[in-house]
Amino acid sequence: MIFKDKTLLVTGGTGSMGSTLVRRVLGGEMGVPRKVIVFSRDEAKQHDMRMSYQHRGAATDEVIFRNFMNVLEFRIGDVRNHAEVCSAVRDADIVINAAALKQVPTCEYFPGQAVLTNCVGALNIVRAIEEHSYPVEAVVGISTDKACKPVNVMGMTKSLQERIFVSANILNPKTRFVCVRYGNVLASRGSVIPLFLDQIRHGGPVTLTVPHMTRFLLSINQAVDTVFCALREAKRGETYVPRAPSATVENIAKTLIGNSKVATKIIGIRPGEKMHEIMVSDEEAHHCVRRGDYYAILPMLPELLGDAPGESADLKKEFSSADTVLDLAGTLALLRQHKLMPEDVPGDAAQVLR
Repeated sequence: MIFKDKTLLVTGGTGSMGSTLVRRVLGGEMGVPRKVIVFSRDEAKQHDMRMSYQHRGAATDEVIFRNFMNVLEFRIGDVRNHAEVCSAVRDADIVINAAALKQVPTCEYFPGQAVLTNCVGALNIVRAIEEHSYPVEAVVGISTDKACKPVNVMGMTKSLQERIFVSANILNPKTRFVCVRYGNVLASRGSVIPLFLDQIRHGGPVTLTVPHMTRFLLSINQAVDTVFCALREAKRGETYVPRAPSATVENIAKTLIGNSKVATKIIGIRPGEKMHEIMVSDEEAHHCVRRGDYYAILPMLPELLGDAPGESADLKKEFSSADTVLDLAGTLALLRQHKLMPEDVPGDAAQVLR
């Protein structure tokens, strides 16, 4: 029960991942916290989130509603502002840094803004703990597959965030800094699925970058599970990676379109995109171990490896989205498993397999 009687700070707590994580925490599955602080700079999203809990119809789970009333606190602030971060971190036992600029094209056009949020924001958390000796027990940095062998600004800044948090363990031995790295989250605001669904509802066309482009896919709850697992099990400086499946963008589009008379249009690769994503690089594979449904990338800094017997490396090569791609039937099954098929889309998607 890692959250029992703890104060949890979630930066970017109104985002897709942050808001789901907060709801799961309020459900008490990992212990009922003393307080959950949602820290973000968007007052409208905070208001919407607060109202969703205040209306009992939205908070149908009695436990979630009761915990919202007793433990949830909203704070307006920006991870870019050191003083505001200090004010929030001061009260926390556990920090989950979900604040990010995560749209790949946006970061390409405004790289300075991506640096401020994704890198300086992470550094502000570390500085707050280090300079004020705040008794924070653990910090989790939320990263992305795009941080592995990055070719775009978003991935580059997230890769730096990982290094900032991993190295923070050296000068802050009382705080455990770990990271999680995962791919596209199904139906999140950063996912292609809401775009495809909107295009289908408006009659198309559904725009594909490159049909055989592949992406790792996992649900928002699997992303939260990865954070919870890292908090329970990850050692200082480790990065947890879910062993997620992947699919082509063409098969994702086909399953969502089903037998609807909606056309597709190939528009080409967007600025900063990769054809295939990588969760674990060749260079990381030799110090990556398997732990259940996850890979743990061990830190490169020797001071963080300790004297415990070493675990055997599990991967022989990079972990790429091109390695084990779901076929059309597998893609349909995955989307159906996560309740995106077929109820949420027009037409009978199962017809696409006939």
